[in-house]
Amino acid sequence: MQFVSYLDADGSEAVGRVEGTRVHRLRGLDRIDATVTPERLRDAEADPAGVDLDGLALLPVVPRPGKVLCVGLNYRSHIDETGRELPTYPVWFPKYASSLIAHGEAITLPPESAQVDYEAELAVVIGRSGRRITRDQAPDHVLGYTVANDVTMRDFQYKTHQWMQGKAWDRSTPLGPVLVTPDEIDPADLDIALRLNGREMQSSHTSLLIFDIPELISVASRFARLEPGDVILTGTPGGVGFRRDPQVFLADGDVVEVEIGGIGVLRNTVRAEVVA
Repeated sequence: MQFVSYLDADGSEAVGRVEGTRVHRLRGLDRIDATVTPERLRDAEADPAGVDLDGLALLPVVPRPGKVLCVGLNYRSHIDETGRELPTYPVWFPKYASSLIAHGEAITLPPESAQVDYEAELAVVIGRSGRRITRDQAPDHVLGYTVANDVTMRDFQYKTHQWMQGKAWDRSTPLGPVLVTPDEIDPADLDIALRLNGREMQSSHTSLLIFDIPELISVASRFARLEPGDVILTGTPGGVGFRRDPQVFLADGDVVEVEIGGIGVLRNTVRAEVVA
């Protein structure tokens, strides 16, 4: 099954099940958050009439996650282009709910950064709470999968050894357009690609993750209790703009598309932030 988070006609938050080109609102379920388990999502009664998906005001799949945990250096192709050594433990950094935007919204290009870069990523949404989750238990804790663009301000990322200030800018991280449940796809067998103004910049496959999703869930749950609605970004493959020659950075008016097989295309424009 596929689901979207959106604003209905009166501006209220809603969750809908996608069937073809129609979205059927789930009754009694206004958002994907810490109260939403796989069973609640699956069993929620849907409005039979539905509305057209085209034209809906989409929200990030999880509008206000409690945690957004991100992984760096998780594809060999990206490690090779950075000149770093292969990690023996996942590289973690946080984002915040304020970082997220929806499919179709504009990525904010802040005036303080001259090196705004793209990163195609598979994202995991947690659906069941747990601490010290084993690899074997990890799949039972997944609500679903979606697409992310880990937009990064490189000139701020590398100011210190901590990456957070380059990764957690307001309204910089697209997440969506849909949440796909685990019965629909194999997260270890998905094509992943990114296009900038129609030009392919990244192309890889999720089987090439160094630390796979069960491992990431297991490791993250050692230091933090994972709760429903938490999001894990699993890392980006090679081809980022910062490592190209010449370098490529996002500019006002650009269109960025991240496509993951079995999930869909996350499309966003880029707009320069106007500071009064």
